[in-house]
Amino acid sequence: QVQLVESGGGLVQAGGSLRLSCAASGRTGSIYGMGWFRQAPGKERGFVAGISRGGGNTFYADSVKGRFTISRDNAKNTVYLQMNSLKPEDTAVYSCAVQTDYRGIYRSTNNYDYWGQGTQVTVSS
Repeated sequence: QVQLVESGGGLVQAGGSLRLSCAASGRTGSIYGMGWFRQAPGKERGFVAGISRGGGNTFYADSVKGRFTISRDNAKNTVYLQMNSLKPEDTAVYSCAVQTDYRGIYRSTNNYDYWGQGTQVTVSS
């Protein structure tokens, strides 16, 4: 079992920045890929960013490329999402997720084994 707790969400004006964190506990040695997803009201959960076990490979949705940066600190069992130049359309509940074996696929929710509860990000215009 792996437990995930997100933090860092909040209300920010358009153009601002936020940094989300997701701390893992439990069987952290089994974690491979990690990812961030988001779900806006009335929409399906969608991929935001993913990162490989060693952090050397990162993947982004086109809508956030160049504005968001995913990173991880394996010593702290934590994955981060630095969000810059935020837009109102970035408003959503952001959730982190982990894979407990090698998948090599990061964009699909079906490839993740554990999920956090999510943190709300609201961007005002």
